[in-house]
Amino acid sequence: MSELKKAIDQISKDRGIDRDLLIDTLEEAVRSAVHRKYGDTMDIEVTFNEETGEIDVYQFKVVVKEVHDEISEITLEEATNHDPNVRLDDEMGFKLSIEDLGRIAAQSAKQVIIQRMRDAEQEIIYEEYKDRVAEIVSGIIQRRDRTGWIINLGRTEALLAKDEQIPRERYKRGDRVQAYVIDVLKESRGPQVIVSRSHPDYMAELFKREVPEVADGTVKIMGVARDPGLRAKVAVSSRDRDVDPVGACVGIRGSRIQNVVQELKGERIDIVVWSPDIARYAQHALSPAVITRIMVDEEEETLEVVVPDDQLTLAIGRKGQNVKLASRLLGWKIDIFTETRHSELHAARKGMDQIASVAEVSIDTFINAGFETTESLALATDEELLAVDGLDESRIAEMRAAINMLGLNSQPDEDASEEAPEEPAAEIEAVEEAQEQPEEAEESAEDEESKE
Repeated sequence: MSELKKAIDQISKDRGIDRDLLIDTLEEAVRSAVHRKYGDTMDIEVTFNEETGEIDVYQFKVVVKEVHDEISEITLEEATNHDPNVRLDDEMGFKLSIEDLGRIAAQSAKQVIIQRMRDAEQEIIYEEYKDRVAEIVSGIIQRRDRTGWIINLGRTEALLAKDEQIPRERYKRGDRVQAYVIDVLKESRGPQVIVSRSHPDYMAELFKREVPEVADGTVKIMGVARDPGLRAKVAVSSRDRDVDPVGACVGIRGSRIQNVVQELKGERIDIVVWSPDIARYAQHALSPAVITRIMVDEEEETLEVVVPDDQLTLAIGRKGQNVKLASRLLGWKIDIFTETRHSELHAARKGMDQIASVAEVSIDTFINAGFETTESLALATDEELLAVDGLDESRIAEMRAAINMLGLNSQPDEDASEEAPEEPAAEIEAVEEAQEQPEEAEESAEDEESKE
């Protein structure tokens, strides 16, 4: 076997490049070198001879009476010296020696071969990782640049961008890290694999790896909402009535979910049961808070959730985390009210409904004009009310009569305010005390969650 043939077989094996592609690359490189030395007008044929293991190059010339181009033509007299049976306008092939190509042409051929091999290898890597999007890969932290950390995956590198990292998670060179492939880009330097550790689907893939019921489809992950590094909510459902989806994901003594938590450096995970009923689903998603009732607005995809007064802090969560994750999990807007506050708003809205009905104007018209409460309407002047679309003097009079019947025309008692100048200071102290209470309630709520 020739040295060239051995080299082709070895490169194909080591680099994983198709052998026929390598041979095509060699033929193209030699063809490029010949054209560089003799010009593009030369008619040549380049083939790899499997028997000899060498590259054969043939130059073709047309038999003519008088030669005008020595590269592409040959006289009949000279042609008969090679083949007595040749005729005018026949095409004759002459074998060229590759050794005669010269140093510059040989260097050009080498560059073409190297570039084509690099391109072929990059294409193979791109195709491999393109099919691995949405999978977990493992690599070693190699270096850091302005965009994030570069991870060595073996045959290529991956980028863990800053916004795809878990906040407060620290890395150093040589650390082994896992991440989720979110995209593969074709770049001039080679394929760029983009990975993430903060993506919600990364958590779903971790559960698929740790929980057999998720891997075989018995338990399905319906949604994931994450505050990376802090807390997450995962909605699950079961196709088998005998399989508890929450228990399957948690595992015996929390063994399964603990493996996921450790991989995510202590991120707290709430497993909730998915339901096609949005109200029931929201009730599960807002756990551990107790829900009194839920009003659903399907057109606006909004939920009004009412909780006992002592459950507000628990429902909202630290820095709004609980309700934020629940809203993201459902894909609906969630407004949370205490029972006291909801009763007040309901009473105010009922009064607005009655006034709007008397004035024959929609509530939205009042709100758009800046009147959101019955008190604001009661204190408004006739000039201000005439600016509202649909109101005239007669309707304003009817509206004021309705306000009087509802008892909303009372004015502030100026004398009382003058007699009690110390009252504002007392209100400020009450507000300060009210502001301190949610923090204490929040801490106690977190203590309750940790006990559970």
